[in-house]
Amino acid sequence: MEKIKKLRFLLKREKIDGYLVPKNDQFFREYVPDYNDRLKFISNFTGSYGFSLILKRKNYLFVDGRYTLQASYQSGKYFKIITFPKKMPKDVLKNDRLLIGFDPKLFTKNILEIFFKNKNCQFKPLKDNLIDEIWKRKTKKNINKFFAMPCHSVGDNYKTKIKKIATFLKKRKADYLFISAGENNAWLLNIRGQDTEYTPVPNSYILIDKNKNIKFFCDLNKVSRSLKKKLNKIQFLEITSTELFLSHINNKRFIIDKNTCSYYFENIILKGNKILNFQDPIHSLKAIKSKNEIQNMKTAHIYDGSAVTKCLFWLKKNFYKKTITEISASEKLHRLRKKNKRFKFLSFPTISGSGPNGAIIHYKATKKTNRKLQRGDIYLVDSGAQYEFGTTDVTRTISLGNNDERIKNIFTRVLKGHIAVADFKLKDKTSGSKIDISARKYLKQIGLDYAHGTGHGVGYFLNVHEGPHAISKNNKIKFQEGMIVSNEPGYYEKDKFGIRIENLIYVKKVKNKKYFENLTMAPIDKDLIDHESLSKNEKKWLNNYHKKVFYNIKNTMNKTEIIELKKACSAI
Repeated sequence: MEKIKKLRFLLKREKIDGYLVPKNDQFFREYVPDYNDRLKFISNFTGSYGFSLILKRKNYLFVDGRYTLQASYQSGKYFKIITFPKKMPKDVLKNDRLLIGFDPKLFTKNILEIFFKNKNCQFKPLKDNLIDEIWKRKTKKNINKFFAMPCHSVGDNYKTKIKKIATFLKKRKADYLFISAGENNAWLLNIRGQDTEYTPVPNSYILIDKNKNIKFFCDLNKVSRSLKKKLNKIQFLEITSTELFLSHINNKRFIIDKNTCSYYFENIILKGNKILNFQDPIHSLKAIKSKNEIQNMKTAHIYDGSAVTKCLFWLKKNFYKKTITEISASEKLHRLRKKNKRFKFLSFPTISGSGPNGAIIHYKATKKTNRKLQRGDIYLVDSGAQYEFGTTDVTRTISLGNNDERIKNIFTRVLKGHIAVADFKLKDKTSGSKIDISARKYLKQIGLDYAHGTGHGVGYFLNVHEGPHAISKNNKIKFQEGMIVSNEPGYYEKDKFGIRIENLIYVKKVKNKKYFENLTMAPIDKDLIDHESLSKNEKKWLNNYHKKVFYNIKNTMNKTEIIELKKACSAI
């Protein structure tokens, strides 16, 4: 591979043994523009998370369990694929004495510590990005303006939020909070941006002090006069001045976000200041949605559920009459969503996989891989949307005339796990690690499992994947009223099929009792359920869920669709 040869030539020049290439750019987004996707350039890997290590004679690509299969298809020819946390980079390199170069603007000290803590390895921050030296491309200028959220779409106003942060700083005897996560800036000021394809997050940094003074670093061309007028107490500064401004502050006590504050900025702050051991409080504050935000999310999910349901009905009715492919099915769903005026854009690239492609957890159909939907397959579609008052994410797996009893058995076990999560009895100290066990229970009874978490937090017209809470083996964050999380157990068999059932759920509290309530409104395919394997309570849950789906989306259906909806939501 010519580009790897070029990179290795630069390793010699820099007198280093290896070079790290992450997926993210300097804003640490999940989705990066193509012109900033350095990992895709060097490795051909298109997944949303991972990093590569190019050594003098070996190349490694590190991914999590969602991407093992995809990485092996896309990059296995030139890279050894390592799945973490089963095996960490420090395990792979434990016997090697290496000097590894990296771009300090693209890594946090936290990431280097977690993945590469190894006494034998040393890390050398390099001034210039080595990928940029060998990748000559045009960067696309994004001129989309930031915009303020309408009052009816938010919980607290931005002045109340600023006051909360100032109080937090005073209590912890801190002078400054440096907010490096753009989504936290968006939440704090009730603004949004259009700097990435799937998330309405403004590329920016904020420096807020204990006296509520705010410096907002961004591309000033994206700040309109009306926004400046609305946020008239905030000082807007060009993003290129962030380094200079931070370097002039001395003898102060800072709080930073260790997950998004780069090695580069952390070192600048540390030169003359102390960094306190606290996390950016906005991550936790943002995770708890207000009653108004929950109500708006419900509306968004009714709109979205209608589009998803119409698409699934159309697929089932037409796949054997006309040519429908993974790509054309995905495009049909997109068109149905776009009919709603409140729809903005997708919340992530649609996963549309039939048969063996469904086994690739974050599969994206291409012209080369695009399969025709055919009789006997099962079809998995995982998709989501951004509406002006909510973010959605839903997965449905449907039968295309499939009669395989084993698939039915596995689908039913996935459904039983899904119901176990939705019906989980929440206590004051319940965290995602406890719930995750219940989700996998029925699959594990027959020796099966899945290589991803059961659920991720979801933002409010922000990131579709947003913590700090999650339903996964190691997440210890306690669930609180107003938190939204996905519920998505699944099962994947290489080269054969994939199954996943995903709803978004939120924590509701009534008379001091907390429980999950569904937001997603789309039928679950009864053609794949082994009715006899469901308990009385599981049947009751499914019937009640389908009653709600019918009640909420029936008014959006035409006469033919109403008949289909009645059938899809009928009791078992």
